[in-house]
Amino acid sequence: MELNTEIIHTPPRDAATVVMLRDGSQGLEVFLVKRHGLSDVLGGAYVFPGGKVDAADAHPDLQARLDQPAQALHASLNEPALSHLTAASLFVAAVREAFEESGILFAHQAEAATTAQASALLREGLGFEAVLQRLGLQLQTRSILPWSRWITPKQPAVMSKRFDTRFFVAAVPAHQTAQHDNFEATESAWLAPRTALAQYWDRQIELAPPQIMSLIHLARHATVHSVLDAARRQPPPVIAPEPFRNDQELILCYPGDERHSVREQALPGPTRLIHRNQRFEPQDGFEALFI
Repeated sequence: MELNTEIIHTPPRDAATVVMLRDGSQGLEVFLVKRHGLSDVLGGAYVFPGGKVDAADAHPDLQARLDQPAQALHASLNEPALSHLTAASLFVAAVREAFEESGILFAHQAEAATTAQASALLREGLGFEAVLQRLGLQLQTRSILPWSRWITPKQPAVMSKRFDTRFFVAAVPAHQTAQHDNFEATESAWLAPRTALAQYWDRQIELAPPQIMSLIHLARHATVHSVLDAARRQPPPVIAPEPFRNDQELILCYPGDERHSVREQALPGPTRLIHRNQRFEPQDGFEALFI
């Protein structure tokens, strides 16, 4: 994976990602899409559907289609400094990006036929709010739960842009089928978290550090219910990686690492990833991902 070698001076942009889950025959599975190789953000990597918050996400017509008041959405994110409008916009962006990139629509009474109709309207060029208005749909924010918050560092790392991304977890609605959009994403797959990490280790797929660490976290859970229950019981941790170089290797430290400014560990698994062999990996090999 290519590294950005310049300091990023722009402030991070708000973004939202939905980690979509289902219970497979062998246990928990997560939906991943492969970014188009020409994408300026993680091109060619497998990611969870998501993207930046748009100005339209704060439009009153879209905000009116939320099934919870902005105050409740704000409280669930556990970010006191955040405005209620921005909090609500993050939920709108999460639902919108999930729909645009995977065809999954978190909306009340969005059965298979309705979702197919909504996708057709989107392809015809209607905006997200116009689609919801045409079909009379209300967004189902109770189905997406805050899971973690990732803030891109200023120092050289993976991306040339900075994002303040809120990760949400959600069970894929019954009677809906996730699939990539063949535009921003060219491939997709349902994989068990450990299988996705094994494929990354075997160089079958590319993953960025937030996806690696999130999959490590999800690998501790056997079912969708377990993940959602954990999300309901704990506030989303803030993960702001702190990079440094050691013997020409870039090392990303996470909360709890001896080199990180936050001493309390926020995630299970290793507290640092090292960029070696053109990828990020733990110091002690694949099994160290699951210690």
